[in-house]
Amino acid sequence: MTLDLFLQHLSNALSLGSLYALIAIGYTMVYGILRLINFAHGDVFMLGGYVAFYCITLVIMPWWVGFIVAFGLTGIFGVALERVAYRPLRESPRISIMISAIGASFLIENLATVIFGGRPKGFPVPVMFNQVVHLGSVSAMSISLFIPVLTAALLAALLIIVHKTKTGMAMRAVSTDLAAARLMAIDVNQIVSFTFGTGSVLAAIGGVMWAVKYPQLNPTMGMIPGLKCFIAAVIGGIGNIGGAVLGGLLLGFIEIMIIAFLPTLTGYRDAFAFVLLILVLLLKPSGLLGKNQIEKV
Repeated sequence: MTLDLFLQHLSNALSLGSLYALIAIGYTMVYGILRLINFAHGDVFMLGGYVAFYCITLVIMPWWVGFIVAFGLTGIFGVALERVAYRPLRESPRISIMISAIGASFLIENLATVIFGGRPKGFPVPVMFNQVVHLGSVSAMSISLFIPVLTAALLAALLIIVHKTKTGMAMRAVSTDLAAARLMAIDVNQIVSFTFGTGSVLAAIGGVMWAVKYPQLNPTMGMIPGLKCFIAAVIGGIGNIGGAVLGGLLLGFIEIMIIAFLPTLTGYRDAFAFVLLILVLLLKPSGLLGKNQIEKV
């Protein structure tokens, strides 16, 4: 493989890995606060793409307005989902809230099939994201270059919120000990809602960017990316924001490079994520950047 070809594949891997990282952050934020795997996160990702699609094609909004509206509405949906499906079960055994998350995922997918239809829809790609950019001998679509920059900017903003604001301090307190946070007069419900809303906005951004990069929508489009991003979060150390980004980038890199070197394995592309997950869990069960924690029963 020549250097030019390697750099071409590296740009593709960076773009895909950044998308995985963007969605994985939502998983890891929710887990860090509630120790809950939000299995409906991939479906929130799907809703972001559909809302943006209808804002642009049905309401005839400019694409950038449609994107912003989609992010906002999906964030509100994430907050509502937490209040309806998760908050009533917060004091219940952990298995109950996990079953609720799985049920919410199937419900959203089936409602999306009924409302949006099962037939795939072509996403209207803005012209600025559909340009070919030449960087020396490497050619890439402008969306492939935009996604890593967007992910880096959102990661920086999120880290500032978590480490430099009172809300972030409250999030870290709730993550450490929810009961003690209540005793410190922290509004736990408000912090949890903020976390779900932020995670859902990130999922919506990931869903819209995915639809722009792979311009086709269907009600089950969030299933495999959502599962892979959960794997990315676990690989990096679930509950660790930096770990989610590292896991996403690593997953994207391995997925693209194995296909590049061994094109005959293209049909097994999705299996690489599970193989990587098993290897990481065998060697470092807490993930690459995760810390060993004792589970509270």
